[in-house]
Amino acid sequence: MAKQWMAYLCLFVVALVVSLFMTPVASAIAWKMDAVDYPNNRRINRKPIPRMGGIAVFTGIVALLVVRYVGSHYLGWSMAFTPSPHLRSVDYTLLGIAFVIIFLTGVVDDCISLTPKKKLVGQLIAACVAVAGGLVIGDVVNPLEAEGLFHVGWLTYPVTVIYLVAYTNIFNLIDGLDGLASGIAFIASMTLFVLSLLRGQVDAATLAIALAGSTLGFLRYNFHPASIFLGDSGSLLLGFTLATISLLSVTRISSLTTIIVPLVVAGIPIIDTFSAIIRRSRAHVSVGQADRGHIHHRLLDEGFDQRQTVLVIYAWTVLLSIGAIVMTQIGPIARITVFTLLVVASGLFAAHLKLFSPVLLHHYNPRTGSDEIISPQNPAFEKEEARFEQEHTPHVPFLK
Repeated sequence: MAKQWMAYLCLFVVALVVSLFMTPVASAIAWKMDAVDYPNNRRINRKPIPRMGGIAVFTGIVALLVVRYVGSHYLGWSMAFTPSPHLRSVDYTLLGIAFVIIFLTGVVDDCISLTPKKKLVGQLIAACVAVAGGLVIGDVVNPLEAEGLFHVGWLTYPVTVIYLVAYTNIFNLIDGLDGLASGIAFIASMTLFVLSLLRGQVDAATLAIALAGSTLGFLRYNFHPASIFLGDSGSLLLGFTLATISLLSVTRISSLTTIIVPLVVAGIPIIDTFSAIIRRSRAHVSVGQADRGHIHHRLLDEGFDQRQTVLVIYAWTVLLSIGAIVMTQIGPIARITVFTLLVVASGLFAAHLKLFSPVLLHHYNPRTGSDEIISPQNPAFEKEEARFEQEHTPHVPFLK
């Protein structure tokens, strides 16, 4: 057991050191390719920052896998590339190709800014390759029957593809402040590492510790004030990797708790994405329309600075992660209680931050005769906001 822990520690250090070394290299490449975030009305940064940090995270993961191969074949580590019992048909070569595809999709987007549809195509291809390699969601235990199962059948393939793409995108959307997405990914990957070890899933634990080491090394340069951003090469990779770990760490026949736990760990990005969809739908604007209504924007509006905002979200993520671990160690009733408390607490915090209130509103411009989408920076916003609230507040007649 001690030897296994030393092996994991060694792998963690390898990923961390390689990521630390490669981040300045990634920055130099980004500057040369003009993959740079220049300041604008929506961005937080006030000076140009390179955005290809995914190169450092990706090379950290690759370096760890190489060291793992050497350790398991020549140093006697009990970590050979054997799939988990529930994933007997996994083709790790195809899974590796899927990672390369998602990484390259992000790299291309960092360089030439792909359209959302083209970026989605890259994500779908990566997800389909992973599923073709055997990475799929299995049957689910029916909580209403002692030995009953929900047989997913052929739906397991599209459902897994949707799961992988959705998980990938929630991290892409949360990446809005220095160190935010990478820090959340570090906390989430460490949590999934612990959960994978508890279940004896060596492959999931190894990938989790790879991501943890890589993101921690990258945070040295990405935490405020950041000298480099993740970019899509990093944020897409983080989401796809965490989604893969979550699938590797569940069983072919899974309980609802096993499936829900990875979603609890990624609770912040999920809440942020869900609230963005509701917020933009209520304002009758495109769901893909960017706005300044994300969790980090709301906390900044509350008066927190960048560091404080990120630390608050880290603390929220740690709370959810602790709750997720506790859920796996207690009985059904207590498990439901913990889950309910986490949902209610997160919901109250989201309501306090007004995450579901529109940030972009429609405004009729009498001068041009056209309908415009305006933000809080526009002087007409307060008037439109008051009108919106009046129209959407339920009217309860006074009863005499």
